Amino acid sequence: MTTKQKIQYWVIPPEADAEFAARMEEVLDVYHRPYDAAHPVLCMDEQPIQLLKETRVKIEATKDHPERVDYEYERGGTACIFMFNEPLSGWRSVKVRRQRKKIDWAIEVAKILDKHYPECEQVTLVCDNLNTHTKGAFYEAFPAHIARAYVKKINFCYTPKHGSWLNISECELSAMTRQCIFNRRLGTIKKLRKEVKAWAKKTNEKQRGVDWQMKVDDARIKLKSIYPNFKS
Repeated sequence: MTTKQKIQYWVIPPEADAEFAARMEEVLDVYHRPYDAAHPVLCMDEQPIQLLKETRVKIEATKDHPERVDYEYERGGTACIFMFNEPLSGWRSVKVRRQRKKIDWAIEVAKILDKHYPECEQVTLVCDNLNTHTKGAFYEAFPAHIARAYVKKINFCYTPKHGSWLNISECELSAMTRQCIFNRRLGTIKKLRKEVKAWAKKTNEKQRGVDWQMKVDDARIKLKSIYPNFKS
């Protein structure tokens, strides 16, 4: 006889990892900056999603029964959700593309820069160090002179490996998933775009910003095991 054990998946930080500590403190310092319209802080993250189509017409909800859908579904391919948010001003933008290659990422970042930061001197971009999040991605998506202009405008700040919790956009993605797409069958990119756009609009209307509490001094106490140990 076997007993099933409950397992909770968690991001477990490494121990005595100087590289993790260095990148973590860089991100925390960025979040501690006061708002500067000429040098804003932008966070981004992304996640893949499976598109699922209904195979039978659903039964609409009544006062006695919830909406009912058939167990069977049809796969409609995949898509990728790109989440951008500016924590201090409290807005977010959600974009959907068929795939998440370097070109896709560079194009979406460029659109955000052109739309929200045309006059800014430089934007600090907090993201993870996925191999698509590179300066070279802009050179794959645009001619060199245009790519160089975008790269010069971005101050890259990468979260450490196994430190995705440091990216505020990951928190935004988690909230969006729970509130908008969890346990729903969205069969086309068009439908997915409509839903996430509506979520972002509604959230932007009521969200005032992100109050990030942890600072470098806090991390050195609460996450002491991450830092190399020096004998006195």
